[in-house]
Amino acid sequence: MKTTIILILLALPLAAQTLPDTVLYGASYYHEYMPEERLEKDVALMQKAGFTVVRLGESTWSSWEPRDGEFEFAWMDRILDAFHKAGIRVIMGTPTYSIPPWLAKKNPDILVTRLGAFPPLYDHYMPSYPGFQPPGAYGPRQNMDLTHPEYVRHAERVIRAVVKHTRNHPAIIGFQVDNETGPNGLPLPNVQQQFNDYLKEKYGTPQVLNKLWGLAYWGQLVQSWDEFPARDGILNPGYKLEWERFQARIVTNFLGWQAKIVRELKRPDQFVTHNFVGGIRTNLDQWAIARDLDIVAVNPYHAWQDRFDAQAIWQSGDLNRSLKNASYLVTETNAQTIGWDSRAQYPPYDGQLRLAAYTHAAAGANMVAYWHWHSLHYGQETYWRGVLSHDLEPNRAYAEVSKIGQELRKIGPQIANLRKNNAVAILYSSDSYHALQFMPFSDRVSYMSILGQMYGSLYRLNIEPDFVTPDSDWSAYKILLVPPLYSASDQTLHKLARFVELGGRAVVSFKSGFANEHSTVRHQMAPGPLRKAAGVRYQEFSNLAQSVPLKTALAKEASASVWAELLIPETAETIATYDHPFFSKFPAVTRNRHGQGRLTYLGTHVSDNFMDSILTAELKAADLASPDQSLPLAVRVRHGRTPQGKLLHYYLNFSGESRTITYPYGAAMDLLSGRAAAKGASLALGPWDLAILAEN
Repeated sequence: MKTTIILILLALPLAAQTLPDTVLYGASYYHEYMPEERLEKDVALMQKAGFTVVRLGESTWSSWEPRDGEFEFAWMDRILDAFHKAGIRVIMGTPTYSIPPWLAKKNPDILVTRLGAFPPLYDHYMPSYPGFQPPGAYGPRQNMDLTHPEYVRHAERVIRAVVKHTRNHPAIIGFQVDNETGPNGLPLPNVQQQFNDYLKEKYGTPQVLNKLWGLAYWGQLVQSWDEFPARDGILNPGYKLEWERFQARIVTNFLGWQAKIVRELKRPDQFVTHNFVGGIRTNLDQWAIARDLDIVAVNPYHAWQDRFDAQAIWQSGDLNRSLKNASYLVTETNAQTIGWDSRAQYPPYDGQLRLAAYTHAAAGANMVAYWHWHSLHYGQETYWRGVLSHDLEPNRAYAEVSKIGQELRKIGPQIANLRKNNAVAILYSSDSYHALQFMPFSDRVSYMSILGQMYGSLYRLNIEPDFVTPDSDWSAYKILLVPPLYSASDQTLHKLARFVELGGRAVVSFKSGFANEHSTVRHQMAPGPLRKAAGVRYQEFSNLAQSVPLKTALAKEASASVWAELLIPETAETIATYDHPFFSKFPAVTRNRHGQGRLTYLGTHVSDNFMDSILTAELKAADLASPDQSLPLAVRVRHGRTPQGKLLHYYLNFSGESRTITYPYGAAMDLLSGRAAAKGASLALGPWDLAILAEN
């Protein structure tokens, strides 16, 4: 088999699938890891806890194929039979992310990375993990070359064997391709050759790249593809940006290749999914991967105890819901404590497991599953604890999980497939992220921190956003938040200007419009094609060594830091100025009417409270303000409509104290307590508790 099989972008027709008709609830289960025989006991405990789904098989290549070409299935057959008998559905994983020892011995060059040292904990609530480094070694997972011809050949063989054997089992509702897949980023010989072939197809001749990337600089003009340099040592931003796109493409096509194989073999009523790592994955094109999936899945983890809130959960959820504008699956999340060691072991307080489960559902999750059912007694993830602790007996977590499971058996069908009609979106640009990594403007502020600041402001204001890309349709949104759109085509910037002209409101960060899609700085005056829509121009910029106070009517106190573009207004009005003897003659933040809409331009990195004030003003101007903005910070709310048209309001109390709020919407019934709530009534929320109000 040729390795080019995974370098063909796949566009697969998705057949009608049977997707979850309820919020599925369960865990990953690995009976093969157990220290003793206890399948019947585990299944009975799960059934009693109200579990409706388990994930199996994803890291079991050496169990399916213990010797080269010899497959064993009986061990899994009995597990599948036990879950089917108990009425618990199964998602089966392909086992390709951890290769068996015999394959490593046979083809040691498949392994290209090893784990480095554990970094210190920069946040004592959150674990840290070693990075991957060359050369390769056996032991870690996901340390292989995804393009290696022997890896591809053996991976296809085991995928086909597993799916063919299990597809007709009535317990299996879907297949998960690989697990948390990412590129290794290494310029391996075959990968470098494939990169060169990719460039030939995309650009034709090296002379095109000489011009686009400015290879005349330092005398690096390329005259033929034979002398095209390898990635190691390259400093040119255009080359590095294209390399990152290619690395993401490897993963897109690898997962699309797996999905095609599974789709060829599975039953029509089974779905294909892949579970992303939680958060925004800057090394992947998640939108492209999602096109080859029937439903998206994600593995979001978060802090417990006094740091527990919804922000990290919802940022992952909003991103993954946006990939297909549909509900998604949470295939892994915290059961108890997490970490590859015991430096960050913080079990949840009473009520937090339950609140977390419904926090996922409020974002549109159609499944909540823990990693994992039982805590491991060996291996790197000994301290990544499951629902059961190391003694494998029912415990405090199991009791709370059981309460959730029984509730979801009753109300799961009433809250599944939640539909959103969000009016605010965040524009995400992976190109801008990478381009600014190559040319950072600060050691502590970055593309992702500014995106996080914008998201955090929406979180504090109780506004639900979607995520969009430059290629998405933005027409449904009234407000678009734009982190530094540093590397973008003229087409994208004209699209943003047109969005404003047609009545949209955009809040655009500094550094936007500066470089084109090749990370090459534009010849025209900044901010390039955004100049007319923003109503400003600038020729100078400065780092800010210290924070500078801002004067603004929008906030009592505000400040700027890190960066200042010395803006010259043309048609824009000034919203904030620097309280500084030199910078005061330049606006810090401007607002410009363009067509039917307006663009707010942030010429500096503003403080969090000022970002809140800016977005509050935009919400009012767009007629999006609501009683949600008056809730106490501990109480968050999310809304959605069921396929049956029922409007749901999730009120969640992220504190250890009781809270009472005034319910401002139509007469409703709390699905959890059965209590009625009239418009204007007081709604009491206990510590780490919630209400799901369904309007009558």
